[in-house]
Amino acid sequence: MFSNIHKEFEVPEELKDTIKCFWYNRRDYGEEISEFTVLPDGYAEIIFHFGSGCSISHQGILQALPSPFIMGLLNQPALFHAQNQLEIIGIRCFPWAVFDLLGLSSEKTENGVHTFEHPLAELQTTLNDLITQGKIEEVISKVEHYFLKLHDNVTADSLISKAGAAMRKNKGTIPVKQVADSAYTTIRTLERKFKQSSGHTVKDVSGIMRFEQIRNRLWNTPEASIAEIAQEFGYTDQSHLSREFKRYSGTTPAVFAREAKKRKQTLSNDFVAFVQA
Repeated sequence: MFSNIHKEFEVPEELKDTIKCFWYNRRDYGEEISEFTVLPDGYAEIIFHFGSGCSISHQGILQALPSPFIMGLLNQPALFHAQNQLEIIGIRCFPWAVFDLLGLSSEKTENGVHTFEHPLAELQTTLNDLITQGKIEEVISKVEHYFLKLHDNVTADSLISKAGAAMRKNKGTIPVKQVADSAYTTIRTLERKFKQSSGHTVKDVSGIMRFEQIRNRLWNTPEASIAEIAQEFGYTDQSHLSREFKRYSGTTPAVFAREAKKRKQTLSNDFVAFVQA
């Protein structure tokens, strides 16, 4: 029998400029290898996983993923594979903050998935022991403590923080000029610093953030009017929204809404959108 448990945990005030939330997910896939799709959103995830492991499909070849790994911004769906029980601890970060927080380069890699060497990996054994005992609250406490210490050693770039806050507030619909104005800087300086910190342009991140909002809306209310959503989120028309949505998801909003309705009715287990607050 399949089961799925998902819990989110609020982060302390000191981390809110860097991390959106911590989360825990447990899924039981059965003995056969199952695949699940993760759609793009406006965040980077640091993923610890426990159980039988998980793999990503790249050019038709399965590649086992270490724990932890970073799932950066995706510009298309990523296909993962797992079997038996998979438990995940996720640290959901703002993409312009995650690499500075870890002291890593923001160079992009295939599929938005980064494998990296970092002292953070030393947490794996401790977390695994607690996961085995079902002590999820203690796991989150350990992770929180680690990232508070890490955060103390990082000097946040106020320009990037202000730009990110403006983008979050406007859910990706704000023009680059207004993002720069919010950070009291020029477009050129903003783009240079933003690319250094996240590996992406402001426009890239804004587009994915806007897609995420629409994806969440259609997942939660698949009967919603796509034309009205297009108007609400500043697209020129419905066909413009459809083109952008297909660019990130591989399908049109109308097809996605139909599939969302069907999957919610059948409680299918082959789809993970990480639709979170």
